[in-house]
Amino acid sequence: MAKTNPLKFFQEVRSETAKVTWPTRKETGVTTLMVFIMVFLASMFFLAADQLMSYLLSLLLGF
Repeated sequence: MAKTNPLKFFQEVRSETAKVTWPTRKETGVTTLMVFIMVFLASMFFLAADQLMSYLLSLLLGF
């Protein structure tokens, strides 16, 4: 593994960071909202699946 000068390393990091396309505030908000909606939908799906499996298991075992 090659040794790198710490000063050069941080200069390169700064140079690469400048190339990054950062999202706008609106894009971040829309993406966050989409994540919350998907989490809600996934939780509702797994709640329904769990309730269904619980009901079927109780029928099968006769509780």
